[in-house]
Amino acid sequence: MRLLVIGGSVFLGRAFVEEGLRRGWEVTVFNRGRTQADPDGVRVIRGDRERPEDLARLAGEGPWDAVVDVCGYVPRVVKASVEALAGSAATYLYVSSINARPGWPAEPVDESSPRHDCAPDAGPGDGDYGKLKVGCERAVEESFPGRALILEPGLIIGPHDLARRLTWWLRRAGQGGRMVAPGAPDRGMQLVDARDIAVFGLDRIVAEDAGTYLVSGTPANTTWGEFLGTCVAVTGGEAELVWVDDEILLEHEVAVWTELPLWAPEYGETAAVWRPSSAKAVAAGLRCRPVEESIRDTAAWLFGPGGLDEAFGPDRTGREARPITPEREQALLAAASRPRPLPGSDQDRRNME
Repeated sequence: MRLLVIGGSVFLGRAFVEEGLRRGWEVTVFNRGRTQADPDGVRVIRGDRERPEDLARLAGEGPWDAVVDVCGYVPRVVKASVEALAGSAATYLYVSSINARPGWPAEPVDESSPRHDCAPDAGPGDGDYGKLKVGCERAVEESFPGRALILEPGLIIGPHDLARRLTWWLRRAGQGGRMVAPGAPDRGMQLVDARDIAVFGLDRIVAEDAGTYLVSGTPANTTWGEFLGTCVAVTGGEAELVWVDDEILLEHEVAVWTELPLWAPEYGETAAVWRPSSAKAVAAGLRCRPVEESIRDTAAWLFGPGGLDEAFGPDRTGREARPITPEREQALLAAASRPRPLPGSDQDRRNME
């Protein structure tokens, strides 16, 4: 099989490249060479997908059995890519996002849930991340009718993750001491390893499949207690988890999802954040390794040579991660240790006045 990966040097793209190489496929990557080194064993074509002459040159290097596009964010840019490659590839696999479904995270979603409305030639200012992802999906579907494979991942973890979510928790756990654990230990989560997405995607290519799959992992494949407990265990067990209720976090205006990465109250606008359905993908062969394995493998990379620099170096997306400061964490720990008034007590009534 001849595989072209647009991107291919970072996280999910890297996982697709490495899985293709593991299968003995001929793998080509197309990127600008400005982020990380390309994996060994690939054929490299340098270029910018926003330059028509580079796309024309890329198309001339085909044909490929499939294209995997992990770094398309603007519909008109993806549209140019798929139009240039429509005659050079049999299948176009585009990695979108669960954010393409406006019902999430307030309600459970699957492939039948409504998508955002976005034109396939929309520009970067024509919507937010989720809306633009739908425009990209439409661009792929229009240029590869019956040959478009769309994957909509949920929360992805695994080695070489640059999103500073699991890696932030691992680094914090490694620092030891009393550590804020948000919400409740028995609250379910649903995570998926980048390597499992890559295996599933390439399997679907081999099967000459088309269509859309939501790939968010298997339901409740871990809990917050298991997730953070594993983070503590793999970093030496020096951190002490202190569970802090949602109400305390909200009272202190902790930013949902970002200030304590992945934390979101299980009601209101984030009621179903961990309840999307990957049933269609699971029926088609998606297999998810244990989350504990993903955490251990991520820790081995993160605390290995160059891992911390890779994970916490300059954010190449231009977005700055802003988790809580040590001072904020101490304030939350102090708040969690103070007795809270019983409902209906005099103190409770005074607090409501």
